[in-house]
Amino acid sequence: MAGLGWSRRFRYLARRAAAIDTANLSRLAGRIASSTGRPKPVILGDMLWSSVRHETGFQDYYDWDFHLLSRRERRTFMTHPKSNHLAQKLNSPQHRSLFADKSRFNARFAFALRREWLDLRTATAGELAEFLARHDRVMAKVADSLGGDGIRAFSTADIRDPEAWRADRLAARQVLLEEFLSQHPVMASLNHSSVNTLRIITFRDDQDGVHTLARTLKMGNGGDVDNFSDGGMYTMLDEHGVAHHPAFDGDGRVFAVHPLSGTSIVGFQVPLWEAVCALVERLAREVPEIPYVGWDIAITPGGPAVIEGNYNTGVFQLKPSVTGVREGLLPVYQRAIGF
Repeated sequence: MAGLGWSRRFRYLARRAAAIDTANLSRLAGRIASSTGRPKPVILGDMLWSSVRHETGFQDYYDWDFHLLSRRERRTFMTHPKSNHLAQKLNSPQHRSLFADKSRFNARFAFALRREWLDLRTATAGELAEFLARHDRVMAKVADSLGGDGIRAFSTADIRDPEAWRADRLAARQVLLEEFLSQHPVMASLNHSSVNTLRIITFRDDQDGVHTLARTLKMGNGGDVDNFSDGGMYTMLDEHGVAHHPAFDGDGRVFAVHPLSGTSIVGFQVPLWEAVCALVERLAREVPEIPYVGWDIAITPGGPAVIEGNYNTGVFQLKPSVTGVREGLLPVYQRAIGF
């Protein structure tokens, strides 16, 4: 496969420069300076340099301890801008909406959902009332949201007027309604407030081979969702579905044990792992035009279920200061994809 394209890279950098969040940049640099004793202007300069030289987002720099890494080590890390280049190059624009629209995704991947769902834009009053009567708890979702934005859980016992409630959901663009998944008890032992999921990133090659690029265990921390951008945390899994290192969140806090449940994260074994791998391999072959996907997988008592597929997936790697591992996953991506 050819390079990612210098013109695409320069266009992306130009857009990032125009949209730079100076407050966030300053906040993250201040945290690093405070914890290391290094001058904040030095950290700021290095963050800006790394964004150009290594295509790191500012949160990337913070999450993966770039201030600790040598130039050689930095070159081994996958970053969100690099992942964006791959998504734009590999994934067909004509098929991206199948993944970007959660309602379309649910219809296409119905065989792997293990949950009921309803489109509030088209459901009749009777269908909505019956759906709410069948489930104690439901999730309302914005169909095109990212990072868990716009997702909210509801107890159906609190919904007195389904049609008025529907109108409120539509006003909030929460057009997709799903039953709240029952987790496998081992997964629920981590955190009960959210469904704790896996993000498994795959690449399907031209010979129909499926390569797993990253395996991530995501956990909520008291909220409705487990997303990293919404207070959740994550750690990486090995090829057997075992977590060997503590999790961390977007504020840099580290957890060897989940703070709410007391369950050990280090040593945690994802249940039904062989079934998870088999499902992901099938999912990765379903839409050949979208070969690069981050799959969110939940584990129910009956087996794994797909939550969504992200054609422009985020990036997950070990945190060097927590694990002692100072090599990122870029070489894994390069070997599989060939760039």
